[in-house]
Amino acid sequence: MREKVPAQSGSVVAGIDVGGTFTDLLLIDGKNGGRVHIAKTPTTTDNQAFGVVAALGATGFPVRDVDLIVHGTTTTTNAVLERRLAKTGMITTKGFRDIIELGRRTRPQAYGMTGTFTPVVPRNLRLEVDERIEATGKVRAPLDEDDVRRAVAALLAAGCEALVIHFLHAYANPAHELRAAEIAAESWPNGYITTGHSLLSEAREFERGVTACVNASVQPILERYVAKLRNELAAQGYDRDFLMMNGNGGMISARFVTREAAKTVMSGPASGVIAAAYTGRRAGYGNLVTYDMGGTSTDVALIRNAEPAVSNEIEIEYAMPIHVPMVAVHTVGAGGGSIARVDAAGLIQVGPQSAGANPGPICYGRGGTEPTLTDANLVLGRLAPKKLLAVDNPVSVDAVRKVFAEKIGVASGLDGVEAAGAVLRLGNLKMAGAIRMVSVSRGHDPRDFALFAFGGAGPLHAAALARELGLPKVLVPARPGITNALGCVAADLRHDFVNTVNQPVALVDEALIREVLDHHRKEGAKLIAKEAVRPQSLHVVHSADMQFVGQTHIINVPLPSAEITRATLQQLFEKGYFVRFKVELPEIRANLVNLNTSVIGVRPDIDLSRLIDPAGRAARLEDARLEMRPVWFDGEWHDTPVYSRDKLPLDAVVKGPAIVEQMDATTVLEPGDVALSDRDGNLIIDIAGD
Repeated sequence: MREKVPAQSGSVVAGIDVGGTFTDLLLIDGKNGGRVHIAKTPTTTDNQAFGVVAALGATGFPVRDVDLIVHGTTTTTNAVLERRLAKTGMITTKGFRDIIELGRRTRPQAYGMTGTFTPVVPRNLRLEVDERIEATGKVRAPLDEDDVRRAVAALLAAGCEALVIHFLHAYANPAHELRAAEIAAESWPNGYITTGHSLLSEAREFERGVTACVNASVQPILERYVAKLRNELAAQGYDRDFLMMNGNGGMISARFVTREAAKTVMSGPASGVIAAAYTGRRAGYGNLVTYDMGGTSTDVALIRNAEPAVSNEIEIEYAMPIHVPMVAVHTVGAGGGSIARVDAAGLIQVGPQSAGANPGPICYGRGGTEPTLTDANLVLGRLAPKKLLAVDNPVSVDAVRKVFAEKIGVASGLDGVEAAGAVLRLGNLKMAGAIRMVSVSRGHDPRDFALFAFGGAGPLHAAALARELGLPKVLVPARPGITNALGCVAADLRHDFVNTVNQPVALVDEALIREVLDHHRKEGAKLIAKEAVRPQSLHVVHSADMQFVGQTHIINVPLPSAEITRATLQQLFEKGYFVRFKVELPEIRANLVNLNTSVIGVRPDIDLSRLIDPAGRAARLEDARLEMRPVWFDGEWHDTPVYSRDKLPLDAVVKGPAIVEQMDATTVLEPGDVALSDRDGNLIIDIAGD
């Protein structure tokens, strides 16, 4: 359903995405015909705010004249993965302080008893108090308020900066958590107090507890970063509010973002998927597999009917579930910096070890000595040595080829070029496996999707991957290397809600369903009304997490509206179950686990046709050609034309083999492939059959 609201003001919008190596910026000047400014500057890891300001400065556009800044950050993601967290304490129900460490009886490694796990909150900072609420919401044991006061005092004395209050079954009755929070607020010196039910009103105390702990432990870190960025922007004359990307693909005001800081985890990958959905919808491709290849890893996701798959079952690493809705992204450890080696069995392996940004691949000239996928592309002629970004001391192609011959070829009986070709092939197979994880393994036929390739290295490998998987087309956006920044510009405002019901469908109260979903809708509209940016309309999406009684696997079922009957709910679940598993089980009752709502503030459309300046396009394809150079395909060298992406005519037909170069990415067309450009400047590549 959609509700009209006043349109936003301001027409100069900057989207900024901070990655591990580069900070990318896309600025659209709506006051001057939608003129586009782009920038790619090194990320300043010690203080990302400096890199953001540097990217703004690189455009030459006055920061004070920007109407809106939308920002995606890796601050919280990195903090969690590297365990650089604020010191956090937990107050929980007596007998349950080890829940967040015991988890689900899984292992870090599938085979053997190896691997380690470090909980967000150490055991000595997890304190217990007397209280007990049953799953029905009935109070079994009252909250011992003196216990709470003693626990708060002990955690403050231990130097804790943030606090989690996580009681058993608080989702069914939050009274004890709310009262404990009131008591804690009397002496806690800041606002970093997270109650489990307020962030995630869902059963499963392990997942709810970990989510709450992540939220509390990153709150101070995110708030300090937001304050630094606000000060840096103010020094440049920007005195307005700015928005932050959440992992669900929506945005939220920087004034409110720290309240639910855990939702910003994975915001970078989410923004890329949002950009892909937006670009694909305009191009007429609603079904996409997104393929974002960076220097360290590759992220893939699925988009159906122009809607990214969103899940509240994301686990960003072993035993680290963050059960707030996030764009469902699968990551594999294969990127441009993935190191190739020969193992003890004499087999060539690619990744997961990475050369990273420093020292990086050999060809970066920063001291790297191990061959990588980027180096393989250089040896095979797919990358031009003189056009690599961020190269300190150029290394010759011959020198890189020699490393492949020595470190890969000697053990495998290959020369340097053949070794590089083998490494490239294996890297492609590994990334193809990640794409199968989000398509075939979930019941989807890859042939029904186009591959949306972005990131600095995605278009280099996309055609080969599409051929491997049987995808008929590849869509390469106009600016592949800054797609995440585009996602920041294109994203809508969004708030997600979840409530646990956990009742058989045959017994659930239909009035309760309407009441919960209606409350979600009203709360979402209220939160969006507080934002500084006004969307054009509100879009409300309801869904239910369901399972057959006796099963543990959950399926998310879209709901047409809040007015839903038990019979319709059962039918929708059976249909969804059949689509997923191709099995009908009409004799088994369905169970309604959770009710979910997304309230989306839809922002105005943006024009993508100027991402590449139309004035720079050549009249003929021949005029866009830069050179001819030998490129290695399927064991042979081919004389291959190299084109400038910025000069390609919109009506050009590019036949493979071909290389298309631009500032932020290189696209490879294999022999037999044919690329056409659409009105937005996207390259649509038809993959040749075998």
